[in-house]
Amino acid sequence: MTIFKGQRKYIGTRAFYLSVITLIIPMVVQQGITQFVNLLDNVMVGRLGTAPMSGVAIVNQVIFIFNLTLFGGMSGASIFGAQYYGKGDLDGLRHTLRFRLIFALAAGVLGILALVFFGRYFFMLFLKPEASSAQDIAATLGFAESYMYVMLWGLLPFAVSNCFASVLKDTGETFIPMVASVISIVVNLVLNYLLIFGSFGFPKMGVVGAALATVIARYIETAYLVVQSYRHKKRFTFLEGALKSLRVPLPLVKRIAVTGTPLMLNEMLWSVGVSLITACYASRGLAAVAASNINGTAFNLFSLLMMTMGNAVAIMAGQHLGANDIEGAKDTVRKLIVFGAAVNLVMGLLLILCAPLIPMIYNTEEEVRHLAALMLMISGAFLPLDSVVNCSYFTIRSGGRTFITFLFDCVYTWAVCLPIAFVLSRYTALSLPWMFFIVQCANSGLKTIIALAILKKGTWARNVVSG
Repeated sequence: MTIFKGQRKYIGTRAFYLSVITLIIPMVVQQGITQFVNLLDNVMVGRLGTAPMSGVAIVNQVIFIFNLTLFGGMSGASIFGAQYYGKGDLDGLRHTLRFRLIFALAAGVLGILALVFFGRYFFMLFLKPEASSAQDIAATLGFAESYMYVMLWGLLPFAVSNCFASVLKDTGETFIPMVASVISIVVNLVLNYLLIFGSFGFPKMGVVGAALATVIARYIETAYLVVQSYRHKKRFTFLEGALKSLRVPLPLVKRIAVTGTPLMLNEMLWSVGVSLITACYASRGLAAVAASNINGTAFNLFSLLMMTMGNAVAIMAGQHLGANDIEGAKDTVRKLIVFGAAVNLVMGLLLILCAPLIPMIYNTEEEVRHLAALMLMISGAFLPLDSVVNCSYFTIRSGGRTFITFLFDCVYTWAVCLPIAFVLSRYTALSLPWMFFIVQCANSGLKTIIALAILKKGTWARNVVSG
């Protein structure tokens, strides 16, 4: 009987898992299709050669910083949005939508300006003269710039679509964002095939075609999200009059800013830190850039359950907290973390088994394939621990403890992982796989211990919308 009670502390009822699965299935489908098509896109660009693939990968690494900054800015408002919805305060939810929209447009404009004026400088961080020939660097830089100038046109619609998708998810609605994403992905995939290779009489545009396909798909995704949201105003009653003005009460702006600024800075600085770690790996040459790109793209596909479990934690814990059910939030988080670790143990083993095969679909050198396979095996081994860390991050965030998330995520990356990567890249002759393994030990292994210690204290669980 004691054993059974102990198990029930970490294992939920059938109804509990049914509610989790119902919540995450649309997100899994959305992310699964997204990441699978991203893999196909990556392979299509990879068919053009190592230099085009590396150029596109470098631009996407920089745009990754924009995406994460946008996510961080939305996250502060989402904490309040999920709790307002749990409380039944629709006016509060409307205000968070307005805040998100203002932030999205401002972030989009700033992102465009940053890439226009500083893009070339960012790209050169990944191109090491001592590790690659001048000819290879020039070719890669040319592909990167061509790709970037088209991708700029997609930043604003991407920001707006994220705004609407995030507020719908605060209410537990994940189906409409899923369909929007699926439509965007299908359009992107078809246009990639037509425009990269010039199929069926379309112009052969190479990396520019890949960028154009992405931009068109993003405009379609945004249009679908906005139209469908307003078509279902009877379900999403908070949309009634939500955008008649963009006024947000100043006290709420201050509360979101105080809570959300650490999150935004965290995501922005964390993504910069991750990009700099990737730049450290690039010290081993363009083969390392290409291998890291293959590893990252495939890992995103296999880690989709990890990412959706984090979203489930944020939504379910946030709604419990908003309803002042603190113990319910703690119980939900504990069971979700155990469930997520078990699921991702299976996914990690699958990734390890597939690691030798995935690089074979790329048109690249044998050295790149070998390095990518080793990196994928390492990524698969650490996936269960990554799941614990990811769920812990969203748990701490759900209670508005954003300064702790800032220390846990961003500061840790800059103070521990980045210095390790820098020292290994500059002062040792270690190969790329060994560098990657050591950094992952610090990023996933040690961080898991810290995460569990924070969760055990329970101070993360608080209602931020009471009163």
